[in-house]
Amino acid sequence: MTEQTNSPSGTRTEVATLAGGCFWCLEACYQQLDGVKSVVSGYEGGHVDNPSYEQVCEGDTGHAEVVQVTYDPDVVTFEEVLIVFFQIHDPTTLNRQGNDVGTQYRSAIFYHNDAQKAAAEHLIAELMAEMTYQHPIVTEVVATQTFWPAEAYHQNYFRQHPDQGYCAYVVAPKLKKFREKFARRLKPAA
Repeated sequence: MTEQTNSPSGTRTEVATLAGGCFWCLEACYQQLDGVKSVVSGYEGGHVDNPSYEQVCEGDTGHAEVVQVTYDPDVVTFEEVLIVFFQIHDPTTLNRQGNDVGTQYRSAIFYHNDAQKAAAEHLIAELMAEMTYQHPIVTEVVATQTFWPAEAYHQNYFRQHPDQGYCAYVVAPKLKKFREKFARRLKPAA
């Protein structure tokens, strides 16, 4: 079953759910990718209903920080969404991104259908065969579970707090690298 919806404007959309460390970094990048309609930070992959940020940070719920990306597949494909994903985080570090350590910061693709699973597995195999990274990719490819949106103050975090320490020293450099690497794939200037 393909998870597709039609937006009020009649545009077909699909959803990708990705974990690659702190959701603020992923959200900031995907919000600028052409074809992306919305990005919601949240939690997935755990065993506690409606977990709080504090519970997830403690590492006992089994959840990962994720972003749920809703996109127009006629503008950006799932494969392109994944190519960005593999560029904006380190898929070779188990349960960590930089100084963020714990299973909540793991690398994972929560696929919504068999086509997404096949695309993710194919791209990982391709990246491994090309020896794109110095170390093996440890990204999990697992079926989507229950997505729990993060608290309201986490949504659009970088846009609202660009001068906050983590944003200035971690998110901003990742966003700069993303904008340089994918300059031709950015949303048109408003």
